[in-house]
Amino acid sequence: MFCGSCLRDNTLAAALIAQGHDAVLIPTYTPIRTDEESVAQPRVFLGGINVYLQQKWPLFRYTPRFVDRLFDWPPLLKWVSRFAVSTRAEQLGELTLSMLRGEHGHQKKEVVELVQWLSRDVRPDVVVLSNVLISGLVPKLCREWPRPIVGTLQGDDIFLEALPTSIRREAKRLIRENCAVLAGYLTTSRYYADFMAEYLDLPRERIAVVYPGINLQGHGIAAAPPGVNASTAALPAASVDGRPTPSAPSSRPFAIGYFARICPQKGLHLLIEAFRLLKKSPGLPACRLRVAGWLAAEHRGYFDEQKRRLADDRLLSDFEHHDCPDLASKVRFLQGCDVLSVPTVYREPKGLYLLEAWANAVPVVQPRHGAFPELIAATGGGLLVPPGDPVALADGLRRLLTNPSEARELGRRGQAAVRERFHAAVMARETVQVLQGFLEAERSGAMAHAAAESAKQLAG
Repeated sequence: MFCGSCLRDNTLAAALIAQGHDAVLIPTYTPIRTDEESVAQPRVFLGGINVYLQQKWPLFRYTPRFVDRLFDWPPLLKWVSRFAVSTRAEQLGELTLSMLRGEHGHQKKEVVELVQWLSRDVRPDVVVLSNVLISGLVPKLCREWPRPIVGTLQGDDIFLEALPTSIRREAKRLIRENCAVLAGYLTTSRYYADFMAEYLDLPRERIAVVYPGINLQGHGIAAAPPGVNASTAALPAASVDGRPTPSAPSSRPFAIGYFARICPQKGLHLLIEAFRLLKKSPGLPACRLRVAGWLAAEHRGYFDEQKRRLADDRLLSDFEHHDCPDLASKVRFLQGCDVLSVPTVYREPKGLYLLEAWANAVPVVQPRHGAFPELIAATGGGLLVPPGDPVALADGLRRLLTNPSEARELGRRGQAAVRERFHAAVMARETVQVLQGFLEAERSGAMAHAAAESAKQLAG
């Protein structure tokens, strides 16, 4: 699937490189998948196949390096990842703990190899972990290459909360222990900084907020107003209940969009229920529901159930599903929407899909939790409704459906804010400022420690 953290990290690395910094993006477990050009270095560390085999069978903890390299071959990892290999947290508890134990876990040789490569070949000024679930490498890295390490917080709790209680408790203890020496943390919203400080018992003053930004290339042509011209005629893979749709007509009804992974956590069922309520409203202008996003095999039953609910109300003819396999298709999809809503059940720490909608002048209606209130307050690009409430969601959508001028104004505000503030170059500049601050604090701390030691020796 397209992972929001991978998309953000790739965009950040590309922007850092464009600004003249020496940034290396290191894939772990599997090659990075992104709908933009990947800037990741080709070698994969902590390869998913090796990590799994070393957890399950002791023999693989002692295989020669050339065997491990075969399993780390990126095309093989990509091919294997196409199949229904479970990465569900509740089934990977012991492996999670082993990875957090680092050099004391079953994947010791994987950790050692990555640390040696960083300390001998890359020799970075600062190491930024993409999440704290890979913090098992921190203790050894600190000994081999004592430079500042920064942890990124961008959804770690979602995985941890799916673990069995006893394993989750131990995982959180190991994360706190591993991260005690970190210079600081980066995260994507004030909400998530506050939440993770309490959730993992981290010092809040060491968590810096850098809002996400997107690469604006390819975005930016506002969607045509309903009833004027459809902009989605070129979209491939469109379907209505599995059947290809005909070419778009010269006019279209109001289009409600959903663009995210199709799963219960993202709240598609809440949007389906809100859409059903809307369609029962007398005298309401015509509207359609357009859904796009990654659909994993494990969630096909969930998706089929949502379509059955629409079928019960004879609404499948007002429903579309798009796979959106590349950036161009994603942009065309968004430009064919008049409003976007991803009513997540969990508290979203990033919300990249909101930035992508706003980049194309599409307003949003979102639940009042997670990072959404911050983003909407900063952009003025949408409405907030109570979380988990399809009736309130339907009311918010109805407001924009019946007030197209307000919808266009909210979309315009969102687009202006993204162009000014929430793009990749700003994210990169702010990240560099934070990292430089952590570096200076580390140097000051080291100098103060050295001075204290000297004073002790003189006093002795």
